[in-house]
Amino acid sequence: MALRINDIAPNFTADTTEGQIDFHDWIGDSYAVLFSHPKDFTPVCTTEFAAAARLSGEFAKRNAKIIGLSVDPVEEHLKWKADIETYAGCDASFPIIADDGLKVAKLYDMLPAEAYLPDGRTPNDSATVRTTFIINPDKKIELMLIYPMTVGRNFDEILRVLDAIQGNKTGPFATPANWRPGEDVIVGLSVSTEDARAQFGEVEEIFPYLRKVKRAS
Repeated sequence: MALRINDIAPNFTADTTEGQIDFHDWIGDSYAVLFSHPKDFTPVCTTEFAAAARLSGEFAKRNAKIIGLSVDPVEEHLKWKADIETYAGCDASFPIIADDGLKVAKLYDMLPAEAYLPDGRTPNDSATVRTTFIINPDKKIELMLIYPMTVGRNFDEILRVLDAIQGNKTGPFATPANWRPGEDVIVGLSVSTEDARAQFGEVEEIFPYLRKVKRAS
Protein backbone atom coordinates (compact mmCIF):
# COMPACT_ATOMS: atom_id res chain seq x y z
CA MET A 1 0.00 0.00 0.00
CA ALA A 2 1.14 3.55 -0.73
CA LEU A 3 2.18 5.64 2.24
CA ARG A 4 -0.15 8.39 3.44
CA ILE A 5 -0.01 11.39 5.75
CA ASN A 6 -0.23 10.22 9.40
CA ASP A 7 1.04 6.72 8.57
CA ILE A 8 3.87 5.47 10.73
CA ALA A 9 7.06 5.94 8.72
CA PRO A 10 8.44 2.48 7.90
CA ASN A 11 11.44 1.60 10.02
CA PHE A 12 14.63 0.18 8.55
CA THR A 13 18.29 -0.41 9.29
CA ALA A 14 20.84 0.88 6.81
CA ASP A 15 24.47 1.74 6.36
CA THR A 16 25.18 5.46 6.21
CA THR A 17 28.17 7.76 6.02
CA GLU A 18 28.00 7.87 9.84
CA GLY A 19 27.66 4.12 10.41
CA GLN A 20 24.69 1.78 10.57
CA ILE A 21 21.44 3.22 11.92
CA ASP A 22 18.02 2.02 12.99
CA PHE A 23 15.89 4.77 11.48
CA HIS A 24 13.35 5.10 14.30
CA ASP A 25 16.11 5.05 16.94
CA TRP A 26 18.01 7.66 14.95
CA ILE A 27 14.95 9.96 14.86
CA GLY A 28 14.50 9.65 18.63
CA ASP A 29 12.50 12.59 20.02
CA SER A 30 13.19 14.82 17.03
CA TYR A 31 11.52 15.62 13.76
CA ALA A 32 13.26 14.11 10.75
CA VAL A 33 13.58 15.23 7.14
CA LEU A 34 14.38 12.31 4.84
CA PHE A 35 15.27 13.37 1.31
CA SER A 36 16.27 10.98 -1.44
CA HIS A 37 18.17 11.18 -4.69
CA PRO A 38 18.62 9.17 -7.89
CA LYS A 39 22.41 8.83 -7.85
CA ASP A 40 25.70 10.24 -6.56
CA PHE A 41 27.79 12.65 -8.65
CA THR A 42 24.76 14.10 -10.43
CA PRO A 43 24.35 17.86 -10.83
CA VAL A 44 20.92 18.61 -9.35
CA CYS A 45 21.54 16.31 -6.39
CA THR A 46 24.83 18.02 -5.61
CA THR A 47 23.11 21.41 -5.42
CA GLU A 48 20.34 19.95 -3.24
CA PHE A 49 22.70 18.34 -0.76
CA ALA A 50 24.62 21.61 -0.60
CA ALA A 51 21.40 23.53 0.11
CA ALA A 52 20.56 21.11 2.91
CA ALA A 53 24.07 21.47 4.34
CA ARG A 54 23.75 25.28 4.46
CA LEU A 55 20.41 25.01 6.28
CA SER A 56 21.36 22.22 8.69
CA GLY A 57 21.66 24.70 11.57
CA GLU A 58 18.17 26.05 10.88
CA PHE A 59 16.72 22.55 10.98
CA ALA A 60 18.59 21.86 14.23
CA LYS A 61 17.00 24.97 15.80
CA ARG A 62 13.63 23.36 15.10
CA ASN A 63 14.60 20.03 16.68
CA ALA A 64 14.77 18.47 13.23
CA LYS A 65 17.40 16.08 11.95
CA ILE A 66 18.11 15.79 8.24
CA ILE A 67 19.22 12.63 6.46
CA GLY A 68 19.88 12.08 2.78
CA LEU A 69 19.56 8.94 0.71
CA SER A 70 21.10 8.02 -2.61
CA VAL A 71 21.13 4.72 -4.46
CA ASP A 72 24.89 4.17 -4.22
CA PRO A 73 27.17 2.60 -1.59
CA VAL A 74 28.76 4.42 1.35
CA GLU A 75 32.17 4.53 -0.35
CA GLU A 76 30.74 6.56 -3.23
CA HIS A 77 28.83 8.82 -0.83
CA LEU A 78 32.04 9.68 1.02
CA LYS A 79 33.79 10.62 -2.24
CA TRP A 80 30.79 12.66 -3.40
CA LYS A 81 30.55 14.42 -0.03
CA ALA A 82 33.78 16.29 -0.82
CA ASP A 83 32.16 17.82 -3.91
CA ILE A 84 29.01 18.69 -1.93
CA GLU A 85 31.02 20.50 0.74
CA THR A 86 33.07 22.36 -1.87
CA TYR A 87 29.91 23.56 -3.59
CA ALA A 88 28.16 24.38 -0.29
CA GLY A 89 31.12 26.14 1.27
CA CYS A 90 30.41 24.33 4.55
CA ASP A 91 30.40 20.87 6.10
CA ALA A 92 27.64 18.44 5.18
CA SER A 93 27.17 17.31 8.76
CA PHE A 94 24.32 14.85 8.29
CA PRO A 95 24.26 11.17 7.32
CA ILE A 96 23.67 9.87 3.81
CA ILE A 97 21.98 6.48 3.55
CA ALA A 98 23.45 3.91 1.18
CA ASP A 99 20.47 2.45 -0.67
CA ASP A 100 22.28 0.65 -3.48
CA GLY A 101 19.93 -2.32 -3.07
CA LEU A 102 16.89 0.01 -3.31
CA LYS A 103 15.61 -1.36 0.00
CA VAL A 104 14.47 2.00 1.36
CA ALA A 105 13.28 3.22 -2.04
CA LYS A 106 10.95 0.23 -2.22
CA LEU A 107 9.89 0.52 1.42
CA TYR A 108 8.92 4.17 0.93
CA ASP A 109 7.33 3.58 -2.49
CA MET A 110 9.76 5.94 -4.18
CA LEU A 111 9.99 3.98 -7.43
CA PRO A 112 7.62 2.32 -9.88
CA ALA A 113 8.03 -1.47 -9.99
CA GLU A 114 9.70 -1.48 -13.40
CA ALA A 115 12.54 0.69 -12.07
CA TYR A 116 13.75 -1.95 -9.61
CA LEU A 117 16.85 -2.85 -11.57
CA PRO A 118 19.61 -4.82 -9.82
CA ASP A 119 22.69 -3.64 -11.74
CA GLY A 120 23.85 -1.18 -14.33
CA ARG A 121 21.17 1.39 -13.60
CA THR A 122 21.56 5.02 -14.54
CA PRO A 123 19.97 8.04 -12.85
CA ASN A 124 17.12 7.77 -15.37
CA ASP A 125 16.25 4.33 -14.00
CA SER A 126 15.68 5.85 -10.57
CA ALA A 127 14.20 9.12 -11.80
CA THR A 128 11.41 9.24 -9.22
CA VAL A 129 13.84 9.08 -6.30
CA ARG A 130 13.70 12.79 -5.49
CA THR A 131 11.30 12.45 -2.60
CA THR A 132 11.05 14.29 0.73
CA PHE A 133 9.37 13.16 3.93
CA ILE A 134 8.91 15.13 7.16
CA ILE A 135 8.42 12.70 10.05
CA ASN A 136 7.43 13.77 13.56
CA PRO A 137 8.78 12.45 16.88
CA ASP A 138 5.90 9.96 17.02
CA LYS A 139 7.36 8.54 13.77
CA LYS A 140 4.30 9.63 11.79
CA ILE A 141 4.60 11.09 8.30
CA GLU A 142 3.63 14.77 8.26
CA LEU A 143 4.63 15.68 4.69
CA MET A 144 5.48 13.97 1.40
CA LEU A 145 6.90 15.81 -1.63
CA ILE A 146 7.98 14.21 -4.91
CA TYR A 147 9.91 16.19 -7.48
CA PRO A 148 10.67 15.26 -11.10
CA MET A 149 14.19 14.47 -12.20
CA THR A 150 14.86 17.89 -13.71
CA VAL A 151 13.59 20.08 -10.83
CA GLY A 152 15.69 20.76 -7.75
CA ARG A 153 13.91 21.01 -4.42
CA ASN A 154 13.26 24.29 -2.61
CA PHE A 155 14.71 23.68 0.85
CA ASP A 156 13.40 27.02 2.06
CA GLU A 157 9.94 25.62 1.36
CA ILE A 158 10.69 22.46 3.33
CA LEU A 159 11.80 24.63 6.24
CA ARG A 160 8.64 26.78 5.87
CA VAL A 161 6.41 23.70 5.97
CA LEU A 162 8.22 22.44 9.06
CA ASP A 163 7.57 25.80 10.76
CA ALA A 164 3.90 25.57 9.82
CA ILE A 165 3.54 21.97 11.00
CA GLN A 166 5.15 22.71 14.34
CA GLY A 167 3.31 26.00 14.85
CA ASN A 168 -0.09 24.59 14.00
CA LYS A 169 0.27 22.10 16.85
CA THR A 170 0.14 24.97 19.37
CA GLY A 171 -3.56 25.60 18.77
CA PRO A 172 -6.50 25.10 16.38
CA PHE A 173 -4.59 26.70 13.54
CA ALA A 174 -3.90 26.26 9.85
CA THR A 175 -1.73 28.36 7.55
CA PRO A 176 -2.95 30.13 4.41
CA ALA A 177 -1.40 29.94 0.97
CA ASN A 178 2.12 31.33 0.80
CA TRP A 179 2.27 31.78 4.59
CA ARG A 180 5.61 32.77 6.07
CA PRO A 181 6.64 32.66 9.75
CA GLY A 182 5.34 35.70 11.61
CA GLU A 183 2.27 36.16 9.41
CA ASP A 184 -1.33 35.66 10.53
CA VAL A 185 -2.74 32.15 10.71
CA ILE A 186 -6.21 30.74 10.12
CA VAL A 187 -8.46 29.71 13.01
CA GLY A 188 -9.71 26.14 12.68
CA LEU A 189 -13.38 25.56 11.86
CA SER A 190 -13.84 23.76 15.18
CA VAL A 191 -13.61 27.11 17.02
CA SER A 192 -16.32 29.79 16.83
CA THR A 193 -15.36 33.38 16.16
CA GLU A 194 -16.51 34.34 19.66
CA ASP A 195 -14.33 31.66 21.25
CA ALA A 196 -11.43 32.62 19.00
CA ARG A 197 -11.63 36.21 20.22
CA ALA A 198 -11.70 35.01 23.82
CA GLN A 199 -8.66 32.81 23.27
CA PHE A 200 -6.55 34.78 20.80
CA GLY A 201 -7.67 38.40 20.92
CA GLU A 202 -8.37 40.26 17.68
CA VAL A 203 -9.88 38.12 14.92
CA GLU A 204 -10.05 39.20 11.29
CA GLU A 205 -13.24 37.64 9.94
CA ILE A 206 -12.99 37.64 6.15
CA PHE A 207 -15.80 35.10 5.78
CA PRO A 208 -17.58 33.19 8.57
CA TYR A 209 -15.36 30.22 7.69
CA LEU A 210 -12.12 32.20 7.08
CA ARG A 211 -10.85 33.92 10.21
CA LYS A 212 -7.27 35.05 10.78
CA VAL A 213 -5.40 35.79 14.01
CA LYS A 214 -1.89 36.60 15.05
CA ARG A 215 -0.19 33.58 16.56
CA ALA A 216 1.90 34.21 19.64
CA SER A 217 5.60 33.68 19.03
